[in-house]
Amino acid sequence: MASEHQTGAIPGVKHAVAIASGKGGVGKSTISVNLAVALAATGAKVGLLDADIYGPSIPIMMGVHGAPQGEGQKIQPLEGFGIKLMSLGFLMPDNSPVIWRGPMVAGAIQQFLREVEWGDLDYLLIDLPPGTGDAQLTLAQTIPLTGVVICMTPQDVAMRIASKALGMFRQLKVKVLGIIENMSYFICPHCHESTEIFSRGGGRKASERLGVPLLGEIPLDQELRIGGDLGQPILIRAPESPMAEIYRKLAGALAERIRVEALAIPIIQSR
Repeated sequence: MASEHQTGAIPGVKHAVAIASGKGGVGKSTISVNLAVALAATGAKVGLLDADIYGPSIPIMMGVHGAPQGEGQKIQPLEGFGIKLMSLGFLMPDNSPVIWRGPMVAGAIQQFLREVEWGDLDYLLIDLPPGTGDAQLTLAQTIPLTGVVICMTPQDVAMRIASKALGMFRQLKVKVLGIIENMSYFICPHCHESTEIFSRGGGRKASERLGVPLLGEIPLDQELRIGGDLGQPILIRAPESPMAEIYRKLAGALAERIRVEALAIPIIQSR
């Protein structure tokens, strides 16, 4: 759990929150983008760090392009929809493949955390690559995290993989703020019938089995997918839609969990 007064914390950042998954393809970056926009819509100051070095997608999903500028010894983040942004995708706009060994990935993440002028933020969301590798370890060892959110799909196999990611963060002494289940169901736009394409309930089962809150369930949605391709998060593209409301509720649930965990931070008295 983090406080801006802890050793190693990013100056001005109140809460650093990792968004993680045990495997790829669960929609973690989509969740990160839309959660960031939903939190910003409450009036909070929000930053979004794309730490998925091998597959940076935040520039596309946020519709922001260009190269960050340096100012003194700091890199100035770009901005979209009022959110401060940093991604390797801004630095490699030609879509060149990133063929890096672990130490280079660790170095890039440390640079994004330490050498970017994030300024005063209520929340810095960090979109991690899938799995349990160098990026996750580097992040946990570089800054004190308020916590991590685990993203998963409903299948039993996804629950097992998510459990491994959750177990890793617990070993690293990072608080698990909750689970988000994505692709929970699909509502046909024609007949309005709900279909559980990837089964359903895996997030709730994981929540109960692992003793962490279920922050919410997100259905498959065509507008959400189109918005991701066009750089228009759902609260921007369709602010009155049911999907936008789902993300507002998710953001509220996450903010409440962060508030509760912040209150639970022990006070260390100087001697």
